[in-house]
Amino acid sequence: MTHFRRLLLFLSLSLTACASPTPSPHPGATVVWPTPPTDEPAPGTLRTWPDDSAPMVFVPSGHYLQGAGPDDELASENERPQHAAYVTGFWIDQTEVTNARYTACVAAGACRPPMANGSHSRESYFDNLVYADYPVIFVSWFDANDYCTWAGKRLPTEAEWERAARGDDARRWPWGDTWDGTRTNLCDANCVHRWHDEAVNDGHADTAPVGSYPTGASPLGALDMAGNVWEWVADWYALYAARADIVFDPFVSEGSEIKVLRGGSYDFVAAGLRTTYRYEDGATHRQDSFGFRCAADK
Repeated sequence: MTHFRRLLLFLSLSLTACASPTPSPHPGATVVWPTPPTDEPAPGTLRTWPDDSAPMVFVPSGHYLQGAGPDDELASENERPQHAAYVTGFWIDQTEVTNARYTACVAAGACRPPMANGSHSRESYFDNLVYADYPVIFVSWFDANDYCTWAGKRLPTEAEWERAARGDDARRWPWGDTWDGTRTNLCDANCVHRWHDEAVNDGHADTAPVGSYPTGASPLGALDMAGNVWEWVADWYALYAARADIVFDPFVSEGSEIKVLRGGSYDFVAAGLRTTYRYEDGATHRQDSFGFRCAADK
């Protein structure tokens, strides 16, 4: 993402973060939601996926409020209207895919290497063992999809990603409704951008090792769902209003060239790290803040 584009995105957001209001009722409250299966793993259950040895957490079947409520002053229009969505239970990687995991896919001939070897502040990153447990970057949506396929998984849908990040209580950030910059890798005192948060200093100028912020975990135990790197999801980009009639496992399966990324990154602050914030970019684009995690059916 270019510096100019980062600036434009930032200027569209408010710097003031406050507690989340009570979510608005779903306008289609007469929808009869199915009873979740009784044979699912317990919410937040951990398992190791055999194909890439990655820990995954279980997100149970159920409905939740997707998108920002009408009183969320930090929200952009593409986060509205808030609506209820039902998601079938699934597994999601506990952390973002690392350089080490992605290297294994490259070595197997199933993935192409990242576009660049360095990172925002490091000349050597992807092929440097010091950063093996850091998130892979400079990967496109297609690269991310190739990796997940190789690992016997898939990219999460946008609805799945948000449910894993915010749980059932429509929280604004994965850890809750009150902003706390110590719980995430954001644009802090080490960040070169003018909007950096000087009140926080975690020692990282860009990416951090995955799982470095356990107090920022989501309700189900997924880590780094705010900050560190943007995460590609499966959907093509569309406004919520254009798909208001899709409430069960919503997924935008067709589009021209624009995909969705979620979670914010190390060069954003509070507003862009909310669980409802949506960023869209071309599926072929590869940037120093673009990464991903995978999902799998139960």
